Amino acid sequence: MAITSANQLELLQTAEAVAREKMIDPGLVIEAMEESLARAAKSRYGAEMDIRVSIDRKTGRATFTRVRTVVEDEELENYQAEFTVEQARQYMENPEVGQQLIEEVPPVEMGRIAAQSAKQVILQKVREAERDKQYEEFKDRIGTIINCQVKREEYGNVIVDMNPGEGILRRNEKIGRESYRPNDRIRVYIKDVRREQRGPQIFLSRTAPEFMAELFKMEVPEIYDGIIEIKAVARDPGSRAKIAVISYDGSIDPVGACVGMRGSRVQAVVNELQGEKIDIIPWNDDQPTFLVNALQPAEVSKVVLDEEAGKIEVVVPEEQLSLAIGRRGQNVRLASQLTNLDIDIMTEEQESARRQAEFELRTKLFMDNLDLDEFFAQLLVSEGFSNLEEVAYVEVDELLVIDGVDEDTANELQARARDVLEAQNKAALEAARALGVEDSLVDFEGLTPQMLEALAKDDVKTLEDFATCADWELAGGWTTVDGERVKDDGALEPFGITLEDAQDIIMTARVMLGWVDPADLEVDAAADDDLATEEAEA
Repeated sequence: MAITSANQLELLQTAEAVAREKMIDPGLVIEAMEESLARAAKSRYGAEMDIRVSIDRKTGRATFTRVRTVVEDEELENYQAEFTVEQARQYMENPEVGQQLIEEVPPVEMGRIAAQSAKQVILQKVREAERDKQYEEFKDRIGTIINCQVKREEYGNVIVDMNPGEGILRRNEKIGRESYRPNDRIRVYIKDVRREQRGPQIFLSRTAPEFMAELFKMEVPEIYDGIIEIKAVARDPGSRAKIAVISYDGSIDPVGACVGMRGSRVQAVVNELQGEKIDIIPWNDDQPTFLVNALQPAEVSKVVLDEEAGKIEVVVPEEQLSLAIGRRGQNVRLASQLTNLDIDIMTEEQESARRQAEFELRTKLFMDNLDLDEFFAQLLVSEGFSNLEEVAYVEVDELLVIDGVDEDTANELQARARDVLEAQNKAALEAARALGVEDSLVDFEGLTPQMLEALAKDDVKTLEDFATCADWELAGGWTTVDGERVKDDGALEPFGITLEDAQDIIMTARVMLGWVDPADLEVDAAADDDLATEEAEA
């Protein structure tokens, strides 16, 4: 096949037709044609030649050119596409390194193999353009719901037609035991879009909490308009869910607006989620109050919040315990996900027994270590003293408020407490050294002898070992595994160290070792302050 005037316009018509069919830029198709023609020309003139093809966008005329570049003598490698300054003087005046000599060459006669190769290049380029267009189209739609048609099911995964392209709804992203037949219409949430070698991969979901939030946004105009905001969603897909909402208009009830007239709005969402029961809960900035709402329909007697540990104790009447926990722990699990707190539920009897046990334990602690009788030890516990440190280092005035305690007695109590603490510290330090703790860690400020002993038992024996620890390895934390929160115990967690404390002392150790430049920390801190200021102003 020769590129002659008879088929010049046909090139443009073909490019236009392909672009229209694939819904891509005609220029991309023409660029693919230029590359395919150049490849065919190289097979005719020589693979080492730099042959380029330019197709006129108006006339369709294809121009074949040979390009040669001027290079330094020692850099000359390809004699067909490069030449030296001396050689270039035969073709141009005052040649300089980097200049190019462009000469038009006769069009090639394309044989069957060359034509097939050109076709493959064009198809590949068109396919790449389609993939790029699909990626650009769907990457901005992450977090939205679309209606699509089922194409087929493969090993439990549903492949849907995204028009253009395909998306995948994995088995674990389907609600319950949903099954679909080809050509079924379904609603799905676009969870992620990734650019991969075989084309963009679009991952869909029907179990994501965001899917429910988007469904409510479609059914409740007040949410779409921003009058009502969905603050949190927790789901046990196909079974039960809890959704927390807040209204920014005092005249609008957020729960009532989401329920709708005779439950019409929430029922539409329930039907889409295969009958999933939905509890709509009013949001409250006060965590204990919000938790009481989240545990509905169970009634709560008392809530005790430990903000530092991220834990909360909930006391319920005996007859409300099973309702608060829910079937297979579902109710308390969803409430925990909704509030992002570790919830410990107990009955009033259990809470009373626990408090009594704590009282007796602290009483025995003071009796054994301070050589006190039971009555005096109980007085200390009743006044809120829970450990020896509090007795040893509290202001004397706080001991004088206890009945029967004068200044001499208070001083004697503190002296005994300090003597016991010093003996305990000495024993703990000796135990730590016996386990192999080095002086570099012993001399590190902020770690008590008891902490050193605990670290040694966790195989942290040098300052370098300590500096490589993660904050959760010291303070403990929580990991979500298969939707369940799993506790990670920290080596220093029994000493009440928080994640922020752990981060600070680990970073201090890294600075001491020279692993981190203090100036970098100041820059990061300044950036954090600026960000916090911007968020506050917003």
